Parts: sequence; structure tokens; C-alpha cells
Amino acid sequence: MTDLAPALLEILRYPDPRLHTVARPVQGVDDRIRALIERMFATMHAANGIGLAATQVDVHERLIVIDVSEARDQPLVLINPEFEWLSPETRKGEEGCLSVPGIYDGVERAIAVRVRALDAQGLARSIEAQDMLAVCIQHEMDHLLGRVFVEHLSPLKRLRIQSKLAKAQREALRA
Repeated sequence: MTDLAPALLEILRYPDPRLHTVARPVQGVDDRIRALIERMFATMHAANGIGLAATQVDVHERLIVIDVSEARDQPLVLINPEFEWLSPETRKGEEGCLSVPGIYDGVERAIAVRVRALDAQGLARSIEAQDMLAVCIQHEMDHLLGRVFVEHLSPLKRLRIQSKLAKAQREALRA
């Protein structure tokens, strides 16, 4: 028996308009969703990311995969996540995004959150997170609402980022 790696998914790049699609709830945790979870983890790891929302791979359902561990051995699946609580204390930290490659900037986020979601088996869970995991959850939940982290930045910064990405894409096509 061979152990085939799951096929990687294409990650949408900002400013692709599909990134602004609001995700609909997952109707049931079945084999299709579990296969998507596996492919999303493989895609995220191949791209050296720590989080990936289904919206980023053009699947507009409320599904997030995360692994902020150094060893890549603490996978977290959030299906139909909803915030139960966000700390009033916030912190500005550097963020990047697999849909906005090579761009990093400061975004203000709550330092701790509590989220209710289903796991990969369809069981309801409540997860409390702080620091990097809290930031990652907020970042990925933004994707489910059709928002990309650069939308937290000034219009001038967004314009510069769009120009930089367009230039990089033109150069890649010439190569």
C-alpha cells in the first residue's frame, strides 16, 4: 500500500475578488470535508503557513486549519467557528498571509479569544487561545468574512501592496 500525499490546492492571491466572498456554514462533517481538511493542511504546510481558511483555496465554507507549533504536530480544525469572547486588550503585531505573499505589516488584534467550533469529527468544542494562536484564529476568521489582513491597513499601504504584487506577477510571467 502506498502513502500518497494529498493533492495541493491553489491559494488565491490578493486582490482576487473571490477572497471577498463570505463563507457559508459547513452543512455536515463528512468524508468530503475531511478530505478537504487533509488537502488544506498539506497546502498550508507546503506554503510554510500556520493557518489557512477554505476561502483562500476558493471553497467558500466556514472551515479553518491551523498549526502554530514549531514541530507542525498540533493541528487545529475549526468548522463553523464563532467567537464567544475577545479580550478587550489588544496588541499590534506583524502579520503575513499566504494570499498576500511576501507582505508583512502591523495589525491590531485581541490578545486572547474564545471560539466555539466543530472539530474534524463534527464534535463541538470551545477553544481558548492567546498570543500567536489567538492572532491566527482572528486572521483566518477574517477570511471567512471575506476580509484580507491588508484591509486593516491604510488605503495608501493597500495601494502600495497591490502595486508591489502586480509588479511581482508581471515579472513572474516574463521569467
